[in-house]
Amino acid sequence: MEHGQSEVSILPITQATTATFADLYFRPTFLFFVQAGSKRVLSPPQDELIGEEGDLLIFPAGSMVTMENRPVMDRDYRAVGVSFSDDLIDTVFADQRPSASAGGIQIVRARPSRPVQIVPMIQDTVENRSLPEPIRRHRLLEPLVWLRHHGYQLGSQAEESPPNKVRGLIETDFTRSWRASDVADHLAMSEATSRRRLSTAGQGFAKIWSSPGLVDTFS
Repeated sequence: MEHGQSEVSILPITQATTATFADLYFRPTFLFFVQAGSKRVLSPPQDELIGEEGDLLIFPAGSMVTMENRPVMDRDYRAVGVSFSDDLIDTVFADQRPSASAGGIQIVRARPSRPVQIVPMIQDTVENRSLPEPIRRHRLLEPLVWLRHHGYQLGSQAEESPPNKVRGLIETDFTRSWRASDVADHLAMSEATSRRRLSTAGQGFAKIWSSPGLVDTFS
């Protein structure tokens, strides 16, 4: 795993065989640029999504997904994941009114948008340590401005949904053996109400407690 400045991290992924990652949690906003092969994503309550070569998949902050990376016959699966801090997301999208699309996974198709052309610019900016800070930040904002210009929406408020409130609480102390009743008490609601809200969101307490983070999976 390669890290850039704290505001942006880059994760190159290569897999020779089909690999499935169940209930994977994304704390920050993540952009996945599929360079070869395809990515199948399940993220209730959305239907199955398939990202093909050249597509960009946008995972909003707080996403929990099951995804399958699929190589093609004569080439490995290859993709580049880029995470963006809440600060960068808010700089570009904070004034937008929330919509249904902002809370789900979105796909930017290879045609006509050609999103993969953004990747070299992000990599060059992250790796160039000599750039003055204002210029570096401006360049890191450009991909987000490009997405907004093309009508896509993003938000940084991962903590708003019930599953992400629970996940955020668990992340405050991973050494603790959290129980559903403990979480409900911290969120000032009954255990029955907590379980009902998680169930409505398609994620039970056990799934949230056991779900790995992105770094846990690929490091």
